[in-house]
Amino acid sequence: MNLIEHYNKLYYTSTNDIKKDKYVIDPLIDSNADNRFGLTLLFRPDETINNHIQAFLSDLRKIEPNQYYYPNSDIHVTVLSIISCYSEFNLDQISIDDYRYVIEESLMGCKSFDIDFRGITASSSCIMIQGFPSDHSLKKLRDRLRYNFKNSQLQQSIDTRYSINTSHSTVARFRTPFTRKEDYLAVLEEYRNYFFGTLKVKTLEFVYNDWYLRKGSVIILDAMLI
Repeated sequence: MNLIEHYNKLYYTSTNDIKKDKYVIDPLIDSNADNRFGLTLLFRPDETINNHIQAFLSDLRKIEPNQYYYPNSDIHVTVLSIISCYSEFNLDQISIDDYRYVIEESLMGCKSFDIDFRGITASSSCIMIQGFPSDHSLKKLRDRLRYNFKNSQLQQSIDTRYSINTSHSTVARFRTPFTRKEDYLAVLEEYRNYFFGTLKVKTLEFVYNDWYLRKGSVIILDAMLI
């Protein structure tokens, strides 16, 4: 996949949708009845990168304060959604050790890798930081995880929603109609190619999580060194 082309297509399609009021508001983001949970393998940007992201979000918040903005504690990059969030999934239904074993087996021989966080893109429902891996290490890890989980007897829903091939981080979601969309789009354009920093990924988190990876709902099942 050509990531630059992919992110560009997302950006221009989605910003045009926003201009035409074809964006999607998340109806569950403030709901206390949302009980969607799943299993995810992820990594998190460091403090320096997060601080750059928060500066960007602060500029967006000044324009549209009622949209949903991720705090540093919730910002992440998904390596693989092992079980996509669905209602009433809980840890009593699985053996955590069995999942941990498959992940550790997949990590054997893998090495740490760098991610450049550069520029922003969008979808019809959210804003994302673009991630660019320095080599094919992340792709190889995802391929090994896919193969090993799909050849196990464990519950999994890998690639059923979509096949993840990017290393983006969602940092804002739409929860109310825009009141100053042109000003909002202007801020997005300012940050279109902004360099947020480079992360050397050395640790992955295996977590039980809600849809938004909120800190208060996440249970860290393991932290694994690469």
